[in-house]
Amino acid sequence: MTTVTETDTLAGLRDALGLLKDREQVAKRLLDSSAKHSFDPDKELDWEAPFEEGKWFWPPELVSLYGTPMWKRMGEEQRIELSKHEAAALCSLGIWFEIILMQLLCRHIYDKNPTSNHVRYALTEIEDECRHSKMFARFIQRSGCPEYPVSTVHQNLGRLFKTISTTPGSFTATLLGEEILDWMQRLTFPDERVQTLTRGVTRIHVVEEARHVRYAREELRRQMVTAPRWSREFTRLTSGEFARVFSVAFINPEVYTNVGLDKRQAMEQVRNSAHRRDVMQTGARKLTDFLDDIGVLRGPGRKLWQSSGLLA
Repeated sequence: MTTVTETDTLAGLRDALGLLKDREQVAKRLLDSSAKHSFDPDKELDWEAPFEEGKWFWPPELVSLYGTPMWKRMGEEQRIELSKHEAAALCSLGIWFEIILMQLLCRHIYDKNPTSNHVRYALTEIEDECRHSKMFARFIQRSGCPEYPVSTVHQNLGRLFKTISTTPGSFTATLLGEEILDWMQRLTFPDERVQTLTRGVTRIHVVEEARHVRYAREELRRQMVTAPRWSREFTRLTSGEFARVFSVAFINPEVYTNVGLDKRQAMEQVRNSAHRRDVMQTGARKLTDFLDDIGVLRGPGRKLWQSSGLLA
């Protein structure tokens, strides 16, 4: 449990980015922001409005096959259908990840002062994530697409990660799951080519996830200074493995089958796509730059990050 004495002891600590911010002050600002800018998707979004003819469900440049030979042979209608299934698959992935995150947050605050701003904000974030998971599930249902669960192997790796993750490892995984999708969603919600419902879902998620990213970044900076050495080394290794798992899980191969494409051929073209590789590395760049600055991307874990395709 963090005490006043411990807080005083940690005051003045610095990392490569400068002076660490006070944990309670950061949480207080995030609580104030949550009170002003939180949304109820059931009320904010028009779930009954028909989808607009000819509009995308995800920006075409972010669809996995964009620019490949297969993409060039597809008609516009099939491309849009693929964008719908990929949006639904990303929502399914998001639910899987949000549930992992909620459990990691509960572990983080288990033995901390429940009256602190830090714990109160963690509970507020868990509320946000519950709403996001329900919003994603409703979008999948509204789209008419099936649920796209991650593979059994990834489900079990998720269970293992939740059990063995260090505290800095948990916040690294949080940022991995949030920042790449956040980059994509920031391109999506202002894009008038995209369905109004998709834009509404991504707008809500971007606004609320900005707070989650801030909370995770500040806590990870603190942990990479204060955690035991073994914990930091273990974090470097496990975060690299989670990056590899996340990058593979990012696209569910069944989306190709469900829009009438050859799954094996599609996956091969995605793997060989320079455009797709650039999209994923660009989406991850702010995160990997940050993790590099604070000492996460070191040792064998860095090679795992590189093998994930998220780090050049």
